[in-house]
Amino acid sequence: MMLIVISILFTAIGFILSSVLKSKFKKYSLVPLTNGMSGAEVAATMLRHYGLTDVDITQVDGQLTDHYNPQNRTVNLSYDVYHGRSVAAAAVASHECGHAVQHATSYNFLQMRSALVPVVNIAASVQQYLFMFGLVGMSFLKSPWIMVIVLIAFGITALFSLITLPVEFDASRRALAWLDETGFARGEEYAGAKDALTWAAMTYVSAALAALVQFLYLLMTFLGRRD
Repeated sequence: MMLIVISILFTAIGFILSSVLKSKFKKYSLVPLTNGMSGAEVAATMLRHYGLTDVDITQVDGQLTDHYNPQNRTVNLSYDVYHGRSVAAAAVASHECGHAVQHATSYNFLQMRSALVPVVNIAASVQQYLFMFGLVGMSFLKSPWIMVIVLIAFGITALFSLITLPVEFDASRRALAWLDETGFARGEEYAGAKDALTWAAMTYVSAALAALVQFLYLLMTFLGRRD
């Protein structure tokens, strides 16, 4: 049951951080970008700056659903970012382009994360079943072999979450550096973009801590039972 408590606790923390992030995005969505460019235009300009002519920019449904897809080399922007002409739109668009630059330059952590995706999908399925069993009792974990499988699943998830951190922080670093160096966002605009991306990064930090704490708890439980 402790595992479920940990999950609920970090889910609550994640919800709070997500709410703050949405609030920040809303705030900086009201701050117009001096050059008047939309998020899609900012993304196109940044991609051209780095010579990435083979990366497409598309619009996707939802809010804060922006992402870069390395498989088909697309920067996918939500409606508010794609069409928005604000500091928030510029920050998010340039962040996603930062991932495209990582891909083009074979950034190690991005390659590692992409390679882990198929394995993580399997591990996540194992975790879902674990929580289902956890609701009715954890006695099945008395089997050392099952416990080892659970440890591997949670270990893979924790590793993936930890690798995601440098990927996200580096993408934001690249975005902010480009916005500043090119003059797309300076002064208050730059400060706003940095604030928005910092809170976005905190959601990944929370997810990584949750995965790490869950794995360490299971590991200590397993080692304790072996003693």
